[in-house]
Amino acid sequence: MCQNTEFRTATLEEMSIILKWAAEEGWNPGLEDAAAFWQADPEGFFVAAVDGELAAAISVVNHTANFAFLGLYIARPAFRGQGIGFGLWHHALRHAGARVVGLDGVPDQQDNYATSGFELFSATTRFTGEVAARKSDRVRKAAPEDVAALIDLEAAASGVRKPAYLAEWFAPVESRQSWVMQRTDGIAGFCTARRCREGVKIGPLWAQREEDAQALMAHVAAQVGGPVTLDVPDTSAPLKALCQALDLTPGFATARMYRGTPVPVGDASGGYFAVSTLELG
Repeated sequence: MCQNTEFRTATLEEMSIILKWAAEEGWNPGLEDAAAFWQADPEGFFVAAVDGELAAAISVVNHTANFAFLGLYIARPAFRGQGIGFGLWHHALRHAGARVVGLDGVPDQQDNYATSGFELFSATTRFTGEVAARKSDRVRKAAPEDVAALIDLEAAASGVRKPAYLAEWFAPVESRQSWVMQRTDGIAGFCTARRCREGVKIGPLWAQREEDAQALMAHVAAQVGGPVTLDVPDTSAPLKALCQALDLTPGFATARMYRGTPVPVGDASGGYFAVSTLELG
């Protein structure tokens, strides 16, 4: 490792640089992700600088007193193979303390993550394609008074409550909007759609029934356009089957791994659930 390497907390301005790197890696972040990511944990983003030049980045966001999530682990090509990224990895993980830490990593890095105590839990598959656009009179834009309920529903499906992150995520901005499937007895489903460098990502998505999940996706396609992308965990087999039935194309798969026990497990197995982002869980 270079002698003049500094590991430090990133600034909000540097978040835009980190997300630009993510775009160059083909991760296709949203157009306005930086502010929402930052609200999750302003102390949870880190960079390595070599002679003042940014060389690597990582996030270890503390969502709760017991759970953190690791993502945005990137070393610039010119600085790879020098131990800089690995040094930053250890520096950032200290931010989590004794918390359980989750990550979504590419499968060929599983062995490397295992050396730091991470154990394989499941996988997540990215599906992308065109969905037939169709507005639904049962779907409406999410309102501020919906946010608390949406946070609770996402937590029930994912296993982890992420109030700081999702309160900002569900707040509408020009390129991101949340939608609610309303029934007389309450919310039957919801999703957030955001414009990305390419197409539109839907996440989170949660619905009780297949027809509701499909109606939400179709409504997004009608309102925002496409192609649409969803990151679907293996624990949400019904949504995975729906994506296949809609002829969405499976792309890369990530390995969901955890360091520490107990592993947070939600109730996604009985419903239709797509994760918010692979970067923050």
